[in-house]
Amino acid sequence: MKLRTLGLYAILTVIGVILIYPLIWMFFGSFKTTMEILTSIRLFPSKFILEGYKLGWEGSGQFTFGHFMRNTFTMVVPTVVFTSFSSIIVAYGFARFRFPLNKLLFAMMLATLMLPPTVVIIPRYLLFQNLGFLDTYLPFIVPAILGGSPFYIFMQYQFLRGLPKELDESAVMDGANSFIILTRILLPLSVPAMISAALFNFMWAWNEFFSVLIYISSVEKYTVSLALRMMMDIDAATTWNQIMAMSVVSMLPCLLFFFFAQRFFVEGIAKTGIKG
Repeated sequence: MKLRTLGLYAILTVIGVILIYPLIWMFFGSFKTTMEILTSIRLFPSKFILEGYKLGWEGSGQFTFGHFMRNTFTMVVPTVVFTSFSSIIVAYGFARFRFPLNKLLFAMMLATLMLPPTVVIIPRYLLFQNLGFLDTYLPFIVPAILGGSPFYIFMQYQFLRGLPKELDESAVMDGANSFIILTRILLPLSVPAMISAALFNFMWAWNEFFSVLIYISSVEKYTVSLALRMMMDIDAATTWNQIMAMSVVSMLPCLLFFFFAQRFFVEGIAKTGIKG
């Protein structure tokens, strides 16, 4: 049994190394010159230099990379916060209340998860155009306020279903209404699920490229994903060391968020039943 377990761990280790090697190579590539990146396949640079980080952060145009980082935080933070709270409210309604067409509406909501984003991109674009939301971050923030994230609603729903209804019944006997039950009892217990949803949402919103490209037209409002693409100049030599350096920098917020929230993340995934 031990030999079998060791063999399994060995296979998983090899697969893990294969999957993570491109990121490791990118990290060490950020300390190389562009010439060395293009002419050498060695993992470690012949000489560690910080030129890629310095020049990449300063940028070659009107805006620094720090400007695009601020733009990304401006878009991502409200989106994540509003999604976390709106999702728990909608999930609370589905999990704890019985009303006409409850199951049908919930099934219709889940059915939207099967739609590829490209299918609804044109209707969404026309809607946001009529509302005057284009070239702003409102196409991301407003749906978050209105609970327009079925996946995160489903996560919260699964968690709330696991909480005993006796908690609600005891609170009702003490004179609590639905709002008090949600905010004083269920919400504190739902912190692991909310943080898990927030982590998923943060990584999705931070790395979002296609939707940002569609809705944002001003370079001044670009996020890091578009900024990295903009650094790949087709009219001049691409500075790969700067691109790799800024790619490493752009990964840090997601890594730090996961590092500080991993305890809640693991607990939330275990209790919601969501598996990768």
